[in-house]
Amino acid sequence: MAQHDATIAWSNDDPAEFAKGHYSRAHQWRFDGGAVVPASASPSVVRPPWSDPAGVDPEEAFVASVASCHMLWFLDLARRAGHAPASYEDEAQGTLEKCADGKVRITRVTLRPRVGFAGEVPDAAALDALHHAAHDACFIANSITAEVVVEGR
Repeated sequence: MAQHDATIAWSNDDPAEFAKGHYSRAHQWRFDGGAVVPASASPSVVRPPWSDPAGVDPEEAFVASVASCHMLWFLDLARRAGHAPASYEDEAQGTLEKCADGKVRITRVTLRPRVGFAGEVPDAAALDALHHAAHDACFIANSITAEVVVEGR
């Protein structure tokens, strides 16, 4: 199979402030194709100025990864079924909860894909079947234990 690499880079220029917990959680994600993404702890976990609200946080990236994988499979499966998607938008949402074991985890990812089609639009049953097949095929959804729900719009 394939290997997928990412480099996560952070640095600190003030060890004394670090020892007090006063340090930036801003960092970079670097990918093999050259993309560099500003990243940070979530502002809901670490308050600014120690987090960077403009950076992508791991929780957002997790949700985006699930949504992106689902979309890519959906588009391919729709093409194979003879449909012509013209646009796809998903306002995905992850729910972070403290669970009975005391650990905090993303327990649910809700996908809300809106698909526009060029030409004939598949009926609701065909769309549901495509989303179900995309979910079953998605590498990311198959790699996690959080519930993934698809609510087509």
